[in-house]
Amino acid sequence: MKFKKFISAVTAAVLSAAVFTGCEGTPDSGSTAIVDESGNVDASTIQWLPDVDIHNFNMPEAGEKIAVITVKDMGEIKIKLFPEDAPKGVENFIGLAEMGYYDELIFHRVIQNFMNQGGDPRGDGTGGKSIWGEAFDGGTSEHLYHFTGAVAYANSGSTSTNGSQFYIVNTPDGYLPASCAEFYASDSTQYNWPANVAAKYDEVGGVPYLDGGYTVFGQVFEGMDVVRKIAEVETDQTPNSPTKDKPLTQVIMESVRIEEYQG
Repeated sequence: MKFKKFISAVTAAVLSAAVFTGCEGTPDSGSTAIVDESGNVDASTIQWLPDVDIHNFNMPEAGEKIAVITVKDMGEIKIKLFPEDAPKGVENFIGLAEMGYYDELIFHRVIQNFMNQGGDPRGDGTGGKSIWGEAFDGGTSEHLYHFTGAVAYANSGSTSTNGSQFYIVNTPDGYLPASCAEFYASDSTQYNWPANVAAKYDEVGGVPYLDGGYTVFGQVFEGMDVVRKIAEVETDQTPNSPTKDKPLTQVIMESVRIEEYQG
């Protein structure tokens, strides 16, 4: 197995008030991993962390609560929720959905091969609140990662600033962005991911440099075709525009329902 080390600077992407930035560290800044001229890492030289139990792709069981987003003219996105791994995040999302908070809101920020973001009643990335009326800390889980189809809260710099805005990772299967990875360990210049997490990123794709800074609370298990349809819409690409990456034609969540999974 080979795992890419992302060494080019990432294009900044604003989620809510937060700015996702990349890092410029290279393996020779502390890691013993060997990297070829194409940026591929020789996995045999990496000191991986022990494997963890990855929950993202566990299918829901009959009777379990799932979220169903109906996107106007596109279809349904079905999401498995993880109350044991992200209890406050799931409680907040279910509470907002059940009060109809998300109904008729738009995906206001769409970046192909990255994410689709929505859940802001203002529709511009500056609004929204939790069921508690204030920001909350959803934390992170060692069992949930930013694989393709992951659902997480946007924030303003830490998981303690979560509100209502959320995003869905829209990367194609096996796609990893041209960015360096932040490994969120005691020494972030080392390759300190569990080996099976790195292998899963190689298999399914995602945005690994977001791990550790955002609360993942769900995973799309049906409707990724809809997620990718959203990612293909034409967006505002005006440099420095406050509406940059906003779809030129609104992508509307007609409803966000909480249902019992029927199997």
